[in-house]
Amino acid sequence: MHTSPQDVTVVALLADPDAPTEIAQRMVRVLSTRLADRSGRGRRFDVRVVSEPFTAGTEDPHTLMRRIKDRGSAEDWDIIVALTDLPLHSHGRKVVADLSREHGLALLSLPSLGGLRLHTRARRAVEEAVLGLAGPQDTGVEEPPQRQRHPGPFAGRLTPIRPGQVGEGETADLRYVVSGSRGYLRVLLGMVRANRPWRLVPGLSKALAAALATGAVATVNSTVWTLAEALSAPRLVIAMVGSVALMIGWLIVDAELWHRPAKGSPEARQKARLYNASTVLTVGVGVLVCYVGLLLINVVWALFILNDQVFASMTREPLDATDYWTLSWFVASTATVGGALGSGLESDEAIRAAAYSKREQERRHMLQDDHGVQRMT
Repeated sequence: MHTSPQDVTVVALLADPDAPTEIAQRMVRVLSTRLADRSGRGRRFDVRVVSEPFTAGTEDPHTLMRRIKDRGSAEDWDIIVALTDLPLHSHGRKVVADLSREHGLALLSLPSLGGLRLHTRARRAVEEAVLGLAGPQDTGVEEPPQRQRHPGPFAGRLTPIRPGQVGEGETADLRYVVSGSRGYLRVLLGMVRANRPWRLVPGLSKALAAALATGAVATVNSTVWTLAEALSAPRLVIAMVGSVALMIGWLIVDAELWHRPAKGSPEARQKARLYNASTVLTVGVGVLVCYVGLLLINVVWALFILNDQVFASMTREPLDATDYWTLSWFVASTATVGGALGSGLESDEAIRAAAYSKREQERRHMLQDDHGVQRMT
């Protein structure tokens, strides 16, 4: 590990573009001060953010650690902490972090930190990695091994993170993984968070236009009034669930978002299940956001356009607040089905861009290319 003069430790945050870079740029504002306060002994830290697609073409932790090592060999960096929004796997486990105390390297997979309080968890993970890799300050007296700081706080009794297996010949000498159902759920929610499903809403402009048009017409249709009056709450729930499920299924099938493993190994199938689960949840959250938006718009439109006398003459029931809500709820389900048909007008790339982060898009393109080559051979 390179040693900087004047007791200054240079830390490079090597971040993938998009979300990892945003997280790194946000934490760098306070990271130097926090590291200096926690380290003590007058040590100072110079933290820099470098945005590069260092994971392009691979998701193998061993390969990535070698890339990070090679990238820092020509720089004056003492410590490199690499951030990616790709889920990483090794020996059948989901990797949280790989560390090399010999070379001053750390690789952190952001999805393994979960979907909640990501910025705070990422900052704390980076702090622990840097302080563990920095080691004791050189005072001429070697600290006993039991007193040397190691990046152990990744693991704990209240988290599913545990030390993992490191293979022979790997650059990393310490690995943390998540295991069990809690670990699976943690990574899954982290993947959905990295995909930022709320971006699906503007990415489906044509589908939303079709849904809004369907809702506007249905709201002034007397047959729809009668149907809404006759439907019970359980049937309205079934209509909502059915329309949302139809929209999710149509988007996944039409845009070919479902991932099929090219290899038949258990690890490949496990990855495919994780990726497909994240796809369903990502698209599902985006569709639910669209549904709630349609519901609110329909309520406003109904309040503006409906006439109580005309409504009562058609349904033989007075128009009250419950009718506004019931009608808007039913129309939102109908409009969602219309939006599913309208989504066929969107390009597959537009839907993928709305549903996946850049790293996930590149990974899927790579897998598709590999699968195409295998079919040709």
